[in-house]
Amino acid sequence: MAEHEHGTMDTKVQEKTFEGFVKWSIGVAAVSIAALIFMALVNS
Repeated sequence: MAEHEHGTMDTKVQEKTFEGFVKWSIGVAAVSIAALIFMALVNS
């Protein structure tokens, strides 16, 4: 087995996945806030 050197792993895929997760989380939060504001405006 080859020795692992710290900091040599290609992390592009993980970074892309995390970026997608953050964008998705921001979208869900925005929709949730919009739904709460809408419910407040129509006195739900």
